Amino acid sequence: MMKKLRYPFIIGLMAVALAACGSDSANEKSANEDKAKTAQTDEQDQTKQAKEQQKQMEEMQKKLDKQKVDDNKTVAVVNDEKILGLDYNQALTSSQMQLQQMGQDPTSKEAAKQVKNQAIDNLVGQTLLLQDAKEKGYKASNDEIDKQIADAKKQYKTEKEFNAALKQANLDMEQLKAQVADNIQYTKYVEKEIPAGKVTDQEIQSYYDQYTKQGESSDQKLPKLEEVKPQIKQQLEQQKKNEKIVEQVKELKKNAKIDVKI
Repeated sequence: MMKKLRYPFIIGLMAVALAACGSDSANEKSANEDKAKTAQTDEQDQTKQAKEQQKQMEEMQKKLDKQKVDDNKTVAVVNDEKILGLDYNQALTSSQMQLQQMGQDPTSKEAAKQVKNQAIDNLVGQTLLLQDAKEKGYKASNDEIDKQIADAKKQYKTEKEFNAALKQANLDMEQLKAQVADNIQYTKYVEKEIPAGKVTDQEIQSYYDQYTKQGESSDQKLPKLEEVKPQIKQQLEQQKKNEKIVEQVKELKKNAKIDVKI
């Protein structure tokens, strides 16, 4: 929450006493009046522009909200485990935001179908992985859950702000604890069952060469390989892990019973 400013900003003209008078003074007065009118017109244009942008954002949000379903609606059943609308709506919002960041309209007919399928696929995959994690004995202790929630609370100045964020996410404390527990189980499972795989120096060099080739057209000074090698390695490891997670989901789907309801 932004702190209040101690002193208000005063917008206006400051009168300046000038020695000159007569026609020069009249001309200056006229010029000042013209400047004031121009400033007022610019301010009005900016206000109008801001209102139009706000209206467009509100209209877009209404269209996005129409793609959501009731929080208690069963959107899919995976091995007798129900996936509810609350989880679907959160996954849908994430997919919508990704498309918007890519400069695409998530409310078009084709995009709406894409974000819907992506949200369902992500939820089904996560559910299958969590089911496998629980079956293999991965657990989250109360201490681990409490620690993660305590760390999350540190991002907020007050308990009231934290609770407001929970409400905005349509979550209560029990639902948050359940999500945190799932996240801990999932993390343990992925780290143990789906290792990242080794990244070779050749792969790092190839990635760096592509990166520098893209940056050759700009005047920006490119970093040396040694400076960015750790970041490139980490990114390539994550890519490999993501590919393995996708493969794991495919394997789990072979023996799974999946019923999509929407």
